Amino acid sequence: QVQLVESGGGLVQAGGSLRLSCAASGRTFSCYAVGWFRQAPGKEREFVGAIIWKGGAPYSADSVKGRFTISRDIANNMVYLQMNSLKPEDTAVYYCAATTNIATIYPRRASDYNYWGQGTQVTVSS
Repeated sequence: QVQLVESGGGLVQAGGSLRLSCAASGRTFSCYAVGWFRQAPGKEREFVGAIIWKGGAPYSADSVKGRFTISRDIANNMVYLQMNSLKPEDTAVYYCAATTNIATIYPRRASDYNYWGQGTQVTVSS
């Protein structure tokens, strides 16, 4: 089992920045990738980005490239999502997710991930 706890959400004005944190615990050595998803009201859960746990290679959705950066501190089992130049359309609940499956080299679908955090709200005002 892998447990994930997100923190760092909040209210920010457009153009501002936030850093989300994801604390992983449990069998973290079994993780292949840890990612971030978001879900706005009435919309499907959307892939934001992820990082290969051991290799450290990050990858992200086109909608956030150049604005969001994913990093990890493997010694402390932490994954971060640095969000800059935030827009109102970035408003959503942000979820941290982990996968222990290696079926996909760069997993991007919610169904690729088998562990989820409880989510943290990010609200960007215009």
